[in-house]
Amino acid sequence: MKKLLLMLCFVAGITSLSKAQGGGRQRMSPADQAKQMQTRLKLNDDQTTKITSILQMQATKMDSIRTAANGDRQAMMQGMMSVRQMTTPKIKAVLTADQATAYDKMLADQQAQMRARMQNGGGGGNGGGAGAPPSPQK
Repeated sequence: MKKLLLMLCFVAGITSLSKAQGGGRQRMSPADQAKQMQTRLKLNDDQTTKITSILQMQATKMDSIRTAANGDRQAMMQGMMSVRQMTTPKIKAVLTADQATAYDKMLADQQAQMRARMQNGGGGGNGGGAGAPPSPQK
């Protein structure tokens, strides 16, 4: 359960990072993700290079999962959680103890932001539904 929450947090973080960059629903490139981590976690150039490589492998695997899922959101989420569960320890192995602590906090903050968005109806569901009021027309 703890790993699941950590993975959801990681997804939320990537999503919130891309929105913070003004990209809407676009995903940040692995290089952009690594640069943002470099700033937030004070990574050196060697760490940034290693993390960029890890994130590129993750992005490749995620893209293949999206393609293979063929619209099956449940299968896609399961596959992505599995990839994130493998990626997080690889990233932490590159970090110092202080950076790993800051990384955990960053993931927790991102998870909290995701929960807040989900509670406010901004979870990216299927475009309305039971309980979602219609948009006012002008």
